Amino acid sequence: MEYITLNNGVKMPIVGTGTNTYGKENNEYNGVLTNEIPELASALELGYRSIDAAIMYRNEELVGSVLAESTVPREELFITTKVPASEEYISSKEATRAAIDNSLKNFQTDYLDLLLIHFPIEDKEQLKNTWEVFEEYYEAGKLKAIGVSNFGKNHLDELKEFAKVKPAVNQIQINLKEKNEHLLALLKEEGITHVAWGPMKAEAHQKEVLDEIGRAYGKSGAQVLLKYQIERGVVVIPKSHNRENQASNLALFDFVLTAVDMEKIGNL
Repeated sequence: MEYITLNNGVKMPIVGTGTNTYGKENNEYNGVLTNEIPELASALELGYRSIDAAIMYRNEELVGSVLAESTVPREELFITTKVPASEEYISSKEATRAAIDNSLKNFQTDYLDLLLIHFPIEDKEQLKNTWEVFEEYYEAGKLKAIGVSNFGKNHLDELKEFAKVKPAVNQIQINLKEKNEHLLALLKEEGITHVAWGPMKAEAHQKEVLDEIGRAYGKSGAQVLLKYQIERGVVVIPKSHNRENQASNLALFDFVLTAVDMEKIGNL
């Protein structure tokens, strides 16, 4: 595994696993929760240590139980979860504190490595109150890093007006269908790490080029696409229910894309 250092000095694995369909019937986001989550156990066995979760996924407790029962020491894990931008969780500071406390309970831990606001909070007062609670738990050591998700430039500018702690991360959609280059440039300038959700998305004609590039390295097009992002300093959160694909998504550190190939992918 390779790591990226966040703006507060915390090290985050550059590859993690998403969990939004884990432990659900038919592997569907809105599927009924099951009592089993073998895909997470598989990911841990293969070497994944960054686990990307969210309250909205409804499976925090299930994910937390697998992490707690695994042989992986807590200090080796990097647990991320997200607070929804809905009234139930942001109507007051007390509501936000209750959400964080419940997540800590679900993960059976006394700290989270990263907590994000899942979507922009349009009401400025609620945004301020929510971020102040995040800062409160950060200062208390219960959160090792705090950040946001799906925030655009306007949302980041608004947060900047009152934030005492700069967000360490902005998790946004980054792939060949949604490149978000302008926002990536802004985040780099601001010293905020960009984490990509949905990093595997690409059009059919783009996949053909990625497969062609991959053949020169003995890699798949999917591996080339993930490698392209991490060589740009983007943290990737791929997700698979298939053990073979999970292993493939981790096998990214034994090759380096040439500048020519990086440019070719960037132009797709």
